[in-house]
Amino acid sequence: MGYQTLFQSRSGAVTTVTLNRPEARNALDLVMRRELTAVLDEIEADAEARVLILTGAGGHFCSGGDVKTMREKRHTAAEGRGRVELLNAMVQRLVSFPKPTIAMVDGYAVGAGSNLALCCDLIVASERAKFGELFWKIGLVPDGGGTWLLPRVVGLARAKELIFTADIIDAAEAARIGLVNRVVPLADLERTTQALAAKIAAGPPAVLKMAKHMVNRAATSDLASALDLEAFSQGIAIASEDHQEGLAAFFEKRPPRFTGA
Repeated sequence: MGYQTLFQSRSGAVTTVTLNRPEARNALDLVMRRELTAVLDEIEADAEARVLILTGAGGHFCSGGDVKTMREKRHTAAEGRGRVELLNAMVQRLVSFPKPTIAMVDGYAVGAGSNLALCCDLIVASERAKFGELFWKIGLVPDGGGTWLLPRVVGLARAKELIFTADIIDAAEAARIGLVNRVVPLADLERTTQALAAKIAAGPPAVLKMAKHMVNRAATSDLASALDLEAFSQGIAIASEDHQEGLAAFFEKRPPRFTGA
């Protein structure tokens, strides 16, 4: 399927989706919001794709909402809500996407772009990456899931500070507060991210899907509910062919070959 605002590529079991509006620092216009949701449907249906990398073209990840279109027309409250509801559909789809996801961030990931990176399971950043909740600088509140995602990653007080100050932080500070998983030199960004993705892709896909769902659900559930879901999911996993393969590989001292069965 062809897309106007992004393209995808495959390396083994790893699919990379690249936001492709470099002239606008990959701002999330309405077309991109729809296309991101569509490409996730396409990748989920592809059994050969086990891990998704999300990145941006032109030296930046994503500069957030398309401010140019905001200036071209003054929007009503109903129009503004409609724009964000379209974004919300994409956020829900990406956060709950059943395959592991990695944001590969270079340059700016600010506003909704910062929150788009947070929608992914892991973030690998270059040393020149920059993050920030810049919304109030143009008189807006956070969107893109930031009010829910950011406090869970960096804690409530740090999330409020980032939102209240609209400061841009560099990759080193993002790593210090736990916003990103790894920071690497730009020259190593793609290699490091691909290697991490390949390592995850070698895991049992059904187990990784269940584990991701369990961790996501645990963020808003109590201990008893989390334990119940662990028992249910482990029952499925222990009866699987991949469990048998994992056991065989362990005792034969060889890498396992998981199929998802």
